[in-house]
Amino acid sequence: MNDQASQIVPLSEKLGYSLGDAAANLVFQMMMIFQLKFYTDIFGLDGAVAGSILMVGSISAIIVDPTVGLLTDRTKSRWGKFRPWVLWTAIPFCLFYVLAFYNPGIQEKSMVAVYATISYVLMMTAYSFNNVPYTSLGGVMTSDIKERTSITTIRFVAVTIAQFFVQGFTLPLVDTFGQENKQHGWVCTIALFAVIALVLFIITFLVTKERIQPPASQETNIKEDIRNTLSDVSWNSMALLTFALFITLAMWGSAMSFYFQYNIDQRSLYDFLTFFGFNITQEEAYSMGFSIFNMSGAVVQFIGVICLSRYLANKYGKKRVFIICLSMTAFFTALFYIPSPTDVSLMFVLNILKSLAYAPTVPLLWAMIGDVADHIEYENYRRATGFCFSGITLALKLGLGLGGAIAGVIISMFGYVSGGGIIQNESAMEGIRIVSSIVPAILFAIGVIALYFYPISKEYNEQMQAVLSGRRRLREKQAAENLSD
Repeated sequence: MNDQASQIVPLSEKLGYSLGDAAANLVFQMMMIFQLKFYTDIFGLDGAVAGSILMVGSISAIIVDPTVGLLTDRTKSRWGKFRPWVLWTAIPFCLFYVLAFYNPGIQEKSMVAVYATISYVLMMTAYSFNNVPYTSLGGVMTSDIKERTSITTIRFVAVTIAQFFVQGFTLPLVDTFGQENKQHGWVCTIALFAVIALVLFIITFLVTKERIQPPASQETNIKEDIRNTLSDVSWNSMALLTFALFITLAMWGSAMSFYFQYNIDQRSLYDFLTFFGFNITQEEAYSMGFSIFNMSGAVVQFIGVICLSRYLANKYGKKRVFIICLSMTAFFTALFYIPSPTDVSLMFVLNILKSLAYAPTVPLLWAMIGDVADHIEYENYRRATGFCFSGITLALKLGLGLGGAIAGVIISMFGYVSGGGIIQNESAMEGIRIVSSIVPAILFAIGVIALYFYPISKEYNEQMQAVLSGRRRLREKQAAENLSD
Protein backbone atom coordinates (compact mmCIF):
# COMPACT_ATOMS: atom_id res chain seq x y z
CA MET A 1 0.00 0.00 0.00
CA ASN A 2 2.95 2.34 0.49
CA ASP A 3 4.42 1.67 -2.93
CA GLN A 4 4.97 4.50 -5.38
CA ALA A 5 1.56 4.17 -7.03
CA SER A 6 -0.26 4.52 -3.70
CA GLN A 7 1.52 7.83 -3.07
CA ILE A 8 0.12 9.53 -6.19
CA VAL A 9 -2.35 12.24 -5.19
CA PRO A 10 -5.25 13.06 -7.56
CA LEU A 11 -5.40 16.60 -8.92
CA SER A 12 -8.83 17.13 -7.32
CA GLU A 13 -7.37 16.35 -3.91
CA LYS A 14 -4.42 18.69 -4.46
CA LEU A 15 -6.83 21.45 -5.43
CA GLY A 16 -9.05 20.73 -2.42
CA TYR A 17 -6.07 20.84 -0.09
CA SER A 18 -4.91 24.14 -1.59
CA LEU A 19 -8.25 25.77 -0.74
CA GLY A 20 -7.45 25.41 2.97
CA ASP A 21 -4.42 27.65 2.62
CA ALA A 22 -6.38 30.07 0.45
CA ALA A 23 -8.83 30.30 3.37
CA ALA A 24 -6.05 30.78 5.92
CA ASN A 25 -4.50 33.50 3.78
CA LEU A 26 -7.72 35.48 3.75
CA VAL A 27 -6.77 35.93 7.41
CA PHE A 28 -2.97 35.78 7.26
CA GLN A 29 -2.56 38.38 4.52
CA MET A 30 -4.84 40.73 6.41
CA MET A 31 -2.73 40.36 9.56
CA MET A 32 0.51 40.78 7.67
CA ILE A 33 -0.47 43.78 5.54
CA PHE A 34 -3.22 45.67 7.33
CA GLN A 35 -3.39 44.74 11.05
CA LEU A 36 -0.78 47.24 12.25
CA LYS A 37 -2.20 50.08 10.17
CA PHE A 38 -5.74 49.15 11.27
CA TYR A 39 -4.72 49.45 14.91
CA THR A 40 -2.99 52.81 14.41
CA ASP A 41 -5.37 54.48 11.97
CA ILE A 42 -8.79 52.95 12.83
CA PHE A 43 -8.40 52.06 16.53
CA GLY A 44 -6.14 55.12 16.98
CA LEU A 45 -3.42 53.30 18.95
CA ASP A 46 0.20 54.42 19.10
CA GLY A 47 2.51 52.48 16.79
CA ALA A 48 4.51 50.96 19.66
CA VAL A 49 1.30 49.90 21.47
CA ALA A 50 -0.08 48.36 18.28
CA GLY A 51 3.18 46.52 17.67
CA SER A 52 3.17 45.23 21.26
CA ILE A 53 -0.31 43.76 20.74
CA LEU A 54 0.93 41.84 17.72
CA MET A 55 3.89 40.58 19.74
CA VAL A 56 1.70 39.44 22.68
CA GLY A 57 -0.52 37.48 20.30
CA SER A 58 2.47 35.75 18.79
CA ILE A 59 4.09 34.97 22.17
CA SER A 60 0.91 33.13 23.20
CA ALA A 61 1.72 30.66 20.41
CA ILE A 62 4.76 29.47 22.40
CA ILE A 63 2.38 27.41 24.53
CA VAL A 64 -0.44 26.85 22.07
CA ASP A 65 1.34 25.59 18.95
CA PRO A 66 3.42 22.77 20.50
CA THR A 67 0.34 21.70 22.48
CA VAL A 68 -1.69 21.49 19.28
CA GLY A 69 1.10 19.53 17.61
CA LEU A 70 1.20 16.98 20.42
CA LEU A 71 -2.60 16.73 20.47
CA THR A 72 -2.91 16.13 16.73
CA ASP A 73 -0.15 13.51 16.73
CA ARG A 74 -2.23 11.60 19.29
CA THR A 75 -5.62 12.14 17.66
CA LYS A 76 -7.39 9.00 16.48
CA SER A 77 -10.54 9.30 14.41
CA ARG A 78 -12.11 7.74 11.35
CA TRP A 79 -11.05 10.88 9.45
CA GLY A 80 -7.38 10.65 10.48
CA LYS A 81 -5.20 12.71 12.79
CA PHE A 82 -5.20 16.13 11.13
CA ARG A 83 -8.27 16.46 8.87
CA PRO A 84 -10.87 16.65 11.66
CA TRP A 85 -9.13 19.61 13.29
CA VAL A 86 -9.49 21.62 10.08
CA LEU A 87 -13.26 21.06 10.32
CA TRP A 88 -13.69 21.47 14.08
CA THR A 89 -11.88 24.80 14.26
CA ALA A 90 -13.24 26.47 11.12
CA ILE A 91 -16.17 28.31 12.74
CA PRO A 92 -14.33 29.69 15.84
CA PHE A 93 -11.39 30.74 13.67
CA CYS A 94 -13.61 32.74 11.32
CA LEU A 95 -15.61 34.23 14.22
CA PHE A 96 -12.52 35.47 16.07
CA TYR A 97 -11.21 36.85 12.78
CA VAL A 98 -14.20 39.18 12.56
CA LEU A 99 -13.93 40.21 16.22
CA ALA A 100 -10.26 41.18 15.77
CA PHE A 101 -11.32 43.89 13.31
CA TYR A 102 -14.41 45.06 15.21
CA ASN A 103 -14.72 47.71 17.93
CA PRO A 104 -17.94 47.20 19.93
CA GLY A 105 -18.11 50.91 20.77
CA ILE A 106 -15.18 51.30 23.16
CA GLN A 107 -13.81 54.86 23.24
CA GLU A 108 -11.15 54.86 25.96
CA LYS A 109 -7.77 54.14 24.30
CA SER A 110 -6.49 51.94 27.13
CA MET A 111 -9.62 49.78 26.94
CA VAL A 112 -9.38 49.69 23.14
CA ALA A 113 -5.86 48.30 23.57
CA VAL A 114 -7.14 45.67 26.02
CA TYR A 115 -9.93 44.63 23.66
CA ALA A 116 -7.55 44.53 20.69
CA THR A 117 -5.12 42.35 22.66
CA ILE A 118 -7.77 39.86 23.78
CA SER A 119 -9.41 39.57 20.36
CA TYR A 120 -6.04 39.21 18.62
CA VAL A 121 -4.87 36.49 21.04
CA LEU A 122 -8.14 34.60 20.51
CA MET A 123 -7.73 34.84 16.73
CA MET A 124 -4.11 33.65 16.90
CA THR A 125 -5.09 30.75 19.18
CA ALA A 126 -7.81 29.65 16.77
CA TYR A 127 -5.32 30.08 13.94
CA SER A 128 -2.97 27.63 15.71
CA PHE A 129 -5.67 25.01 16.25
CA ASN A 130 -6.60 25.24 12.58
CA ASN A 131 -3.31 25.82 10.79
CA VAL A 132 -0.99 23.42 12.62
CA PRO A 133 -3.16 20.41 11.64
CA TYR A 134 -3.62 21.82 8.15
CA THR A 135 0.11 22.18 7.46
CA SER A 136 0.77 18.78 9.09
CA LEU A 137 -1.80 17.25 6.76
CA GLY A 138 0.36 18.26 3.80
CA GLY A 139 3.19 16.20 5.26
CA VAL A 140 1.17 12.96 5.37
CA MET A 141 -0.69 13.11 2.06
CA THR A 142 2.25 11.49 0.24
CA SER A 143 5.90 10.52 0.66
CA ASP A 144 6.70 10.97 -3.03
CA ILE A 145 9.17 13.88 -3.47
CA LYS A 146 7.73 15.16 -6.74
CA GLU A 147 4.14 14.75 -5.56
CA ARG A 148 4.94 16.69 -2.40
CA THR A 149 6.42 19.53 -4.48
CA SER A 150 3.38 19.40 -6.76
CA ILE A 151 1.00 19.64 -3.79
CA THR A 152 2.79 22.66 -2.36
CA THR A 153 3.04 24.31 -5.77
CA ILE A 154 -0.72 24.05 -6.31
CA ARG A 155 -1.28 25.07 -2.70
CA PHE A 156 0.67 28.27 -3.17
CA VAL A 157 -1.02 29.06 -6.44
CA ALA A 158 -4.18 29.21 -4.31
CA VAL A 159 -2.30 31.26 -1.70
CA THR A 160 -1.20 33.74 -4.37
CA ILE A 161 -4.79 34.10 -5.58
CA ALA A 162 -5.91 34.78 -1.99
CA GLN A 163 -3.02 37.23 -1.61
CA PHE A 164 -4.09 38.97 -4.83
CA PHE A 165 -7.67 39.18 -3.57
CA VAL A 166 -6.87 40.48 -0.06
CA GLN A 167 -4.11 42.89 -1.00
CA GLY A 168 -5.89 44.15 -4.10
CA PHE A 169 -9.51 44.43 -3.00
CA THR A 170 -9.45 45.13 0.76
CA LEU A 171 -9.18 48.92 0.59
CA PRO A 172 -11.68 49.31 -2.29
CA LEU A 173 -14.13 47.03 -0.42
CA VAL A 174 -13.65 49.03 2.79
CA ASP A 175 -14.41 52.22 0.85
CA THR A 176 -17.45 50.65 -0.83
CA PHE A 177 -18.97 49.15 2.34
CA GLY A 178 -17.98 51.97 4.67
CA GLN A 179 -18.39 55.16 2.66
CA GLU A 180 -17.74 57.73 5.44
CA ASN A 181 -17.67 55.08 8.19
CA LYS A 182 -14.35 53.25 7.83
CA GLN A 183 -14.94 51.03 10.87
CA HIS A 184 -18.18 49.70 9.33
CA GLY A 185 -16.38 49.15 6.03
CA TRP A 186 -13.68 47.07 7.71
CA VAL A 187 -16.18 44.87 9.58
CA CYS A 188 -18.20 44.15 6.43
CA THR A 189 -15.06 43.36 4.44
CA ILE A 190 -13.69 40.99 7.10
CA ALA A 191 -17.09 39.29 7.48
CA LEU A 192 -17.14 38.62 3.74
CA PHE A 193 -13.65 37.10 3.86
CA ALA A 194 -14.61 35.00 6.90
CA VAL A 195 -17.63 33.44 5.17
CA ILE A 196 -15.54 32.54 2.11
CA ALA A 197 -12.84 31.05 4.35
CA LEU A 198 -15.36 28.88 6.21
CA VAL A 199 -16.61 27.33 2.96
CA LEU A 200 -13.07 26.64 1.76
CA PHE A 201 -12.06 24.93 5.03
CA ILE A 202 -15.02 22.56 4.76
CA ILE A 203 -14.08 21.63 1.19
CA THR A 204 -10.50 20.88 2.29
CA PHE A 205 -11.75 18.53 4.99
CA LEU A 206 -14.05 16.70 2.58
CA VAL A 207 -11.59 15.95 -0.24
CA THR A 208 -8.22 15.23 1.41
CA LYS A 209 -6.72 11.92 2.55
CA GLU A 210 -3.93 10.93 4.97
CA ARG A 211 -1.63 8.29 3.46
CA ILE A 212 1.38 8.24 5.81
CA GLN A 213 0.90 6.82 9.29
CA PRO A 214 3.40 6.44 12.16
CA PRO A 215 4.81 2.93 12.65
CA ALA A 216 2.09 0.77 14.17
CA SER A 217 4.43 -0.25 16.99
CA GLN A 218 5.29 3.36 17.88
CA GLU A 219 4.42 4.06 21.52
CA THR A 220 3.39 7.44 22.90
CA ASN A 221 6.46 9.26 24.21
CA ILE A 222 6.18 13.03 24.35
CA LYS A 223 9.70 13.58 25.66
CA GLU A 224 11.20 11.53 22.86
CA ASP A 225 9.15 13.34 20.20
CA ILE A 226 10.32 16.70 21.56
CA ARG A 227 13.96 15.59 21.86
CA ASN A 228 14.07 14.05 18.38
CA THR A 229 12.58 17.16 16.80
CA LEU A 230 14.57 19.82 18.64
CA SER A 231 17.86 18.01 18.12
CA ASP A 232 17.38 17.59 14.37
CA VAL A 233 19.65 19.98 12.44
CA SER A 234 17.27 20.16 9.46
CA TRP A 235 14.39 21.18 11.76
CA ASN A 236 16.47 23.86 13.47
CA SER A 237 17.57 25.24 10.11
CA MET A 238 13.98 25.47 8.85
CA ALA A 239 12.75 26.98 12.14
CA LEU A 240 15.34 29.77 11.90
CA LEU A 241 14.58 30.31 8.21
CA THR A 242 10.83 30.51 8.90
CA PHE A 243 11.34 32.88 11.82
CA ALA A 244 13.51 35.23 9.75
CA LEU A 245 11.21 35.02 6.72
CA PHE A 246 8.03 35.93 8.55
CA ILE A 247 9.60 38.70 10.59
CA THR A 248 10.58 40.12 7.22
CA LEU A 249 7.30 39.52 5.41
CA ALA A 250 5.25 40.98 8.27
CA MET A 251 7.56 43.97 8.63
CA TRP A 252 7.68 44.72 4.92
CA GLY A 253 3.96 44.11 4.41
CA SER A 254 3.01 46.35 7.34
CA ALA A 255 5.49 49.07 6.41
CA MET A 256 4.50 49.30 2.76
CA SER A 257 1.01 50.55 3.54
CA PHE A 258 2.62 53.43 5.45
CA TYR A 259 5.21 53.82 2.68
CA PHE A 260 2.51 54.29 0.07
CA GLN A 261 0.44 56.73 2.06
CA TYR A 262 3.21 58.92 3.44
CA ASN A 263 6.50 58.40 1.59
CA ILE A 264 5.18 58.53 -1.97
CA ASP A 265 4.24 61.86 -3.47
CA GLN A 266 0.49 61.47 -3.95
CA ARG A 267 0.39 63.70 -7.00
CA SER A 268 3.09 61.60 -8.69
CA LEU A 269 1.19 58.43 -7.77
CA TYR A 270 -2.01 59.92 -9.21
CA ASP A 271 -0.23 60.88 -12.45
CA PHE A 272 1.27 57.38 -12.69
CA LEU A 273 -2.12 55.69 -12.31
CA THR A 274 -3.97 58.02 -14.69
CA PHE A 275 -1.23 57.49 -17.29
CA PHE A 276 -2.22 53.81 -17.30
CA GLY A 277 -5.89 54.65 -17.70
CA PHE A 278 -7.23 54.52 -14.12
CA ASN A 279 -10.09 56.96 -13.71
CA ILE A 280 -9.65 58.12 -10.10
CA THR A 281 -9.49 61.27 -8.02
CA GLN A 282 -6.26 62.33 -6.35
CA GLU A 283 -7.78 61.44 -2.96
CA GLU A 284 -8.17 57.84 -4.17
CA ALA A 285 -4.53 57.57 -5.28
CA TYR A 286 -3.31 55.90 -2.08
CA SER A 287 -5.94 53.15 -1.82
CA MET A 288 -5.95 52.44 -5.56
CA GLY A 289 -2.16 52.73 -5.91
CA PHE A 290 -1.43 50.42 -2.99
CA SER A 291 -3.96 47.90 -4.30
CA ILE A 292 -2.44 47.93 -7.81
CA PHE A 293 1.05 47.67 -6.31
CA ASN A 294 0.07 44.56 -4.35
CA MET A 295 -1.89 43.03 -7.21
CA SER A 296 0.97 43.46 -9.68
CA GLY A 297 3.32 41.74 -7.24
CA ALA A 298 0.83 38.91 -6.71
CA VAL A 299 0.39 38.38 -10.46
CA VAL A 300 4.16 38.15 -10.98
CA GLN A 301 4.47 35.80 -8.01
CA PHE A 302 1.64 33.66 -9.40
CA ILE A 303 3.45 33.34 -12.75
CA GLY A 304 6.72 32.54 -10.98
CA VAL A 305 5.14 29.82 -8.84
CA ILE A 306 3.46 28.22 -11.85
CA CYS A 307 6.34 28.44 -14.32
CA LEU A 308 9.48 28.26 -12.20
CA SER A 309 9.10 26.69 -8.77
CA ARG A 310 8.41 23.04 -9.56
CA TYR A 311 10.74 22.99 -12.58
CA LEU A 312 13.68 24.53 -10.71
CA ALA A 313 13.16 22.42 -7.58
CA ASN A 314 13.01 19.14 -9.52
CA LYS A 315 16.09 20.06 -11.56
CA TYR A 316 18.35 21.68 -8.96
CA GLY A 317 16.86 20.73 -5.61
CA LYS A 318 14.83 22.81 -3.16
CA LYS A 319 17.77 24.00 -1.05
CA ARG A 320 19.82 25.39 -3.94
CA VAL A 321 16.85 27.18 -5.50
CA PHE A 322 15.84 28.69 -2.15
CA ILE A 323 19.32 30.06 -1.43
CA ILE A 324 19.71 31.76 -4.82
CA CYS A 325 16.20 33.18 -4.99
CA LEU A 326 16.15 34.43 -1.40
CA SER A 327 19.51 36.18 -1.92
CA MET A 328 18.06 38.00 -4.93
CA THR A 329 14.96 38.90 -2.92
CA ALA A 330 17.11 40.47 -0.20
CA PHE A 331 18.95 42.54 -2.81
CA PHE A 332 15.80 43.93 -4.47
CA THR A 333 14.21 44.63 -1.05
CA ALA A 334 17.21 46.73 0.02
CA LEU A 335 16.84 48.80 -3.15
CA PHE A 336 13.49 50.17 -1.93
CA TYR A 337 15.54 52.67 0.09
CA ILE A 338 16.70 54.37 -3.12
CA PRO A 339 13.56 55.81 -4.83
CA SER A 340 12.64 59.41 -4.14
CA PRO A 341 8.96 60.19 -3.34
CA THR A 342 8.33 60.94 -7.03
CA ASP A 343 9.99 57.76 -8.43
CA VAL A 344 6.74 55.80 -8.57
CA SER A 345 7.63 53.79 -11.67
CA LEU A 346 10.91 52.63 -10.06
CA MET A 347 9.00 51.42 -7.00
CA PHE A 348 6.70 49.32 -9.18
CA VAL A 349 9.66 47.89 -11.14
CA LEU A 350 11.45 46.93 -7.91
CA ASN A 351 8.27 45.27 -6.64
CA ILE A 352 8.01 43.18 -9.82
CA LEU A 353 11.66 42.12 -9.62
CA LYS A 354 11.37 41.29 -5.90
CA SER A 355 8.18 39.27 -6.47
CA LEU A 356 9.72 37.34 -9.36
CA ALA A 357 12.83 36.52 -7.31
CA TYR A 358 10.79 35.38 -4.31
CA ALA A 359 8.15 33.40 -6.27
CA PRO A 360 10.05 30.10 -6.67
CA THR A 361 10.63 29.89 -2.91
CA VAL A 362 6.95 30.22 -1.98
CA PRO A 363 5.92 26.54 -2.36
CA LEU A 364 9.29 25.17 -1.25
CA LEU A 365 9.16 26.09 2.43
CA TRP A 366 6.38 23.70 3.41
CA ALA A 367 7.59 20.98 1.05
CA MET A 368 10.98 21.16 2.78
CA ILE A 369 9.33 20.95 6.21
CA GLY A 370 7.58 17.78 5.05
CA ASP A 371 11.04 16.47 4.17
CA VAL A 372 12.16 17.42 7.69
CA ALA A 373 9.38 15.28 9.22
CA ASP A 374 10.66 12.41 7.07
CA HIS A 375 14.24 13.12 8.18
CA ILE A 376 13.29 12.87 11.85
CA GLU A 377 11.63 9.51 11.16
CA TYR A 378 14.64 8.44 9.08
CA GLU A 379 17.06 9.22 11.91
CA ASN A 380 14.98 8.06 14.89
CA TYR A 381 12.49 5.44 13.60
CA ARG A 382 9.69 7.57 15.07
CA ARG A 383 7.29 9.98 13.34
CA ALA A 384 5.91 13.12 15.02
CA THR A 385 4.53 15.11 12.08
CA GLY A 386 2.24 17.34 14.13
CA PHE A 387 4.92 18.40 16.61
CA CYS A 388 7.42 18.97 13.80
CA PHE A 389 5.03 21.25 11.91
CA SER A 390 3.79 22.96 15.10
CA GLY A 391 7.31 24.10 15.89
CA ILE A 392 7.62 25.64 12.45
CA THR A 393 4.23 27.37 12.68
CA LEU A 394 5.32 28.67 16.09
CA ALA A 395 8.41 30.19 14.45
CA LEU A 396 6.11 31.64 11.78
CA LYS A 397 3.81 33.28 14.33
CA LEU A 398 6.63 34.61 16.46
CA GLY A 399 8.11 36.07 13.30
CA LEU A 400 4.75 37.49 12.26
CA GLY A 401 4.25 39.21 15.62
CA LEU A 402 7.84 40.39 15.95
CA GLY A 403 7.86 41.76 12.41
CA GLY A 404 4.74 43.82 13.04
CA ALA A 405 6.07 44.88 16.44
CA ILE A 406 9.44 45.97 15.04
CA ALA A 407 7.69 47.95 12.30
CA GLY A 408 5.44 49.65 14.86
CA VAL A 409 8.28 50.44 17.27
CA ILE A 410 10.61 51.80 14.56
CA ILE A 411 8.06 54.14 12.99
CA SER A 412 7.02 55.28 16.47
CA MET A 413 10.68 55.96 17.42
CA PHE A 414 11.07 58.05 14.28
CA GLY A 415 8.04 60.16 15.22
CA TYR A 416 5.06 58.62 13.40
CA VAL A 417 1.76 60.17 14.56
CA SER A 418 -1.18 57.72 14.59
CA GLY A 419 -4.72 58.54 13.56
CA GLY A 420 -4.65 58.29 9.76
CA GLY A 421 -4.46 61.07 7.20
CA ILE A 422 -1.97 63.10 9.26
CA ILE A 423 1.00 64.68 7.49
CA GLN A 424 4.15 63.03 8.85
CA ASN A 425 7.49 64.79 9.38
CA GLU A 426 10.74 63.92 7.59
CA SER A 427 11.98 61.78 10.47
CA ALA A 428 8.83 59.63 10.46
CA MET A 429 9.11 59.11 6.71
CA GLU A 430 12.78 58.11 7.08
CA GLY A 431 11.72 55.48 9.61
CA ILE A 432 9.11 54.16 7.19
CA ARG A 433 11.73 53.94 4.41
CA ILE A 434 14.20 52.04 6.62
CA VAL A 435 11.63 49.50 7.80
CA SER A 436 10.53 49.01 4.17
CA SER A 437 14.00 48.28 2.81
CA ILE A 438 17.24 47.93 4.78
CA VAL A 439 15.96 46.11 7.87
CA PRO A 440 13.91 43.45 6.00
CA ALA A 441 16.78 42.91 3.55
CA ILE A 442 19.10 42.07 6.45
CA LEU A 443 16.59 39.59 7.84
CA PHE A 444 16.19 37.92 4.43
CA ALA A 445 19.98 37.48 4.47
CA ILE A 446 19.74 35.71 7.85
CA GLY A 447 17.34 33.26 6.20
CA VAL A 448 19.94 32.59 3.52
CA ILE A 449 22.52 31.79 6.20
CA ALA A 450 20.09 29.37 7.89
CA LEU A 451 19.67 27.48 4.61
CA TYR A 452 23.38 26.70 4.43
CA PHE A 453 22.98 24.46 7.50
CA TYR A 454 20.01 22.56 6.00
CA PRO A 455 21.42 19.07 5.22
CA ILE A 456 18.71 17.63 2.93
CA SER A 457 20.01 18.05 -0.60
CA LYS A 458 18.22 16.62 -3.64
CA GLU A 459 20.46 13.53 -3.65
CA TYR A 460 20.17 13.00 0.11
CA ASN A 461 16.38 13.28 -0.06
CA GLU A 462 16.10 10.65 -2.79
CA GLN A 463 18.23 8.24 -0.75
CA MET A 464 16.21 8.96 2.43
CA GLN A 465 12.85 8.38 0.73
CA ALA A 466 14.04 5.08 -0.70
CA VAL A 467 15.02 3.88 2.78
CA LEU A 468 11.75 5.04 4.35
CA SER A 469 9.70 3.35 1.60
CA GLY A 470 11.60 0.14 2.23
CA ARG A 471 10.88 0.30 5.96
CA ARG A 472 7.16 0.88 5.33
CA ARG A 473 6.93 -2.03 2.89
CA LEU A 474 8.65 -4.26 5.43
CA ARG A 475 6.22 -3.22 8.18
CA GLU A 476 3.26 -3.95 5.90
CA LYS A 477 4.68 -7.33 5.01
CA GLN A 478 5.23 -8.20 8.66
CA ALA A 479 1.71 -7.02 9.56
CA ALA A 480 0.24 -9.19 6.78
CA GLU A 481 2.23 -12.22 7.97
CA ASN A 482 1.02 -11.69 11.55
CA LEU A 483 -2.57 -11.59 10.34
CA SER A 484 -2.15 -14.78 8.34
CA ASP A 485 -0.75 -16.52 11.44
